[in-house]
Amino acid sequence: MPYTPGASLGGRRVDLGAVSLGMVDSAGVAWHLQELEGWDSAEVRAEYSAREADHGSWASPTYLGHRPITLAGKIEASSLPVLDSAMEQLIAACSLTDTTLTVYETTPKQATVRRSGQTLLRHITDRVASFSLLVTAEDPRRYSTVLQTQTTALPSTTGGLSVPLTVPLTISTTTVAGSIILTNTGSIATRPTFTLEGPVTTPTITVQYPDGTVRALVYSSSIDAGDELVIDTDSHTVELNGSVSRRLYLSGQWPEIPPGTAVEIGWYANSYHSAARLTGTCRSAWL
Repeated sequence: MPYTPGASLGGRRVDLGAVSLGMVDSAGVAWHLQELEGWDSAEVRAEYSAREADHGSWASPTYLGHRPITLAGKIEASSLPVLDSAMEQLIAACSLTDTTLTVYETTPKQATVRRSGQTLLRHITDRVASFSLLVTAEDPRRYSTVLQTQTTALPSTTGGLSVPLTVPLTISTTTVAGSIILTNTGSIATRPTFTLEGPVTTPTITVQYPDGTVRALVYSSSIDAGDELVIDTDSHTVELNGSVSRRLYLSGQWPEIPPGTAVEIGWYANSYHSAARLTGTCRSAWL
């Protein structure tokens, strides 16, 4: 049967790279999604040691493992050449390199996946084929599709004047707080990324939690004008201009943003420069 390009096929929509399962694409190909397995739960790593001369076991800390995900369904096309082209498109989308998998739930979520099994495609007729794909997310968290981004300059106060005048005279001040707010509305802690733009010398980044506790990261070197330092608190990397590791110069505690929590992120440096900037980014994360 003919399908209208851009139409939904009902049920769940899932994007694997450029292929939208559960939708009709611009060529009129209908991508039916019939199975989505593994999206609801990741693997779990835990160990249990029997208690000696007692009931039960001692439990180790529990961590999520990788997340294997199976996608299965069928493809309907207007002709055999169109079907063959769609099948090749799906093979390419199920890539050996990082690919974004997006699941359109009430709150859309995404994961970064790679092909981890054989891509199974079978012709049913000259216009219909079935498919089954296995991909795996090394990071088991399911992230919001919305990237939070906040930027601030170094803290400063300018303007204002105190003089012995009795007339109604107001000279206001301008204050830059040097802080931003990032929020995790999900169900598991997420980890922010910080980008620092120079010039700035020995910057310190602080993360303050609702209970008043603070975690700090100190970069014991300088960032020149035009340079950019990226601190990834998940991978624990510190890179200057996207290529040079500066991990040696960073000390402190790697921060996380707990689920259902907003944190205040501030920074300061040995000296003030108006061009210096701190940008914090994160995505809410779910189990």
